[in-house]
Amino acid sequence: MAFHDIRFPEDLSYGAQGGPEFNTTVVIMKSGQESRNQNWLESRVRWDVSTAIKDKGDAEILIAFFRLRKGRFHAFRFKDHLDYIATLQPIGTGTGALTTFQLSKTYNDGLILTNRVITRPVAGTTKIYFNGVQQMSGWTVNTTTGIVTFSVAPGAGIAITASFEFDIPARFDIDQLRVTIQGYDAFIADSVNIVEIRE
Repeated sequence: MAFHDIRFPEDLSYGAQGGPEFNTTVVIMKSGQESRNQNWLESRVRWDVSTAIKDKGDAEILIAFFRLRKGRFHAFRFKDHLDYIATLQPIGTGTGALTTFQLSKTYNDGLILTNRVITRPVAGTTKIYFNGVQQMSGWTVNTTTGIVTFSVAPGAGIAITASFEFDIPARFDIDQLRVTIQGYDAFIADSVNIVEIRE
């Protein structure tokens, strides 16, 4: 298996249905009380892109992409249209020695805060700031790991933030693609699930 650094066709992902999912075991006692166990520390995204298939052109694009990924075997980039932008996200504080920092996105409702590691920023979209001032040079970002590397270590106490767009690493969750031909240029696909992968 491999990661193919190519994005699932954006026109098809735009018409998809889905969002983040968790895995929770719920045991209901005889009294009606519940015991809940969180099996995953963080969510992962799952989408069904079958709703985006409207005509022969859409079906041909999907079939070609599916064949080239070998079903569930090879992973790829996927744009989650509900969540693909990060604005002024904290990625670290300068120490005067550390030169690498991982892109991440923070989710915070005032009660709970969680950080999501971002490994697939979109090329050309990342902006880096020191104490709120944009840095036009002196850094690079790896678009297959999300690691920002500075040519000179940021000084001690400098707040480093980043704005960027990102994809998620994902794969098909099916090995057979099923498309129904309803008529001339009218196509319907069964569930075509795409799921975020852990790396």
